[in-house]
Amino acid sequence: MYIKCWGSRGSIAVAGEEYNRYGGETTCIQIGSQSGDIVIIDAGTGLRRLGLSLPVNKSSHYNMLFTHSHWDHVSGFPFFKPLQDHSVTLTIYNSRFDSLSVKEIIANVMSPPFFPITMKEMQAKVIYQEDNHSIFSIGSLEITTIPLSHPGGGFGYKFSENGKVFVFLTDNELTYPHSGGKSIQDYTEFCKNADILFHDMEYTPEEYLSKRGWGHSSYTDVLELAMNANVKQLGLFHINQERSDDEMDKMVAICQDIIKKSNSTMSCFGVACGMDFTL
Repeated sequence: MYIKCWGSRGSIAVAGEEYNRYGGETTCIQIGSQSGDIVIIDAGTGLRRLGLSLPVNKSSHYNMLFTHSHWDHVSGFPFFKPLQDHSVTLTIYNSRFDSLSVKEIIANVMSPPFFPITMKEMQAKVIYQEDNHSIFSIGSLEITTIPLSHPGGGFGYKFSENGKVFVFLTDNELTYPHSGGKSIQDYTEFCKNADILFHDMEYTPEEYLSKRGWGHSSYTDVLELAMNANVKQLGLFHINQERSDDEMDKMVAICQDIIKKSNSTMSCFGVACGMDFTL
């Protein structure tokens, strides 16, 4: 399994020298399987650069999953260049968020007055796959879903292949019970023994005091979950739009110090745009 981050920023894309190391693009993750299938998670602004990197030919077939439909997870979709090529097939898993299907959400995003070009004008073949199952497969990847604790709901994903596991839980508030969300115990079990976990950690504990109920976690709560779940590698994700590289480094250092004092072997890092992993 190959994993690459094309965007890890939360809420809105940012630019400036203080964001160079971690990047300013919003959520987009690429997963490659041993069967040759490519899965894209979310269509944040990072999707534009991913689209430029993908091959376009008669066998080009990509799969797209959404965690939820907030702006920072869909705003890159109109700029996904493979949509402009008739040789591309894109399968989109047609989840529902706030009673709207992904197909309806994309149609709204790509329509006046929000965008001048509609989906009908795109050249690629787009297939909307109904996904009413909590466990399904794309090629050699087995994918398990779990509801997120976030305003309006959403889905987290576990990807398993040949005994290796990657878990992706962005926009997930561990200590506030949003409608449809699960308990910390449920998320801990979902992440149990994962090789890599990317989890939302937008806030410091101090910031979280005034942001409770906004749909995001503090990094200390995420660290505790990962350690209890015996995760091997923890990636701190959904970086606050105002968090500088230096501030992010300090957050990671604090987590690493806690891990060391707990005699844990887990590694911890901030997920930067361009990072990739092979499991």
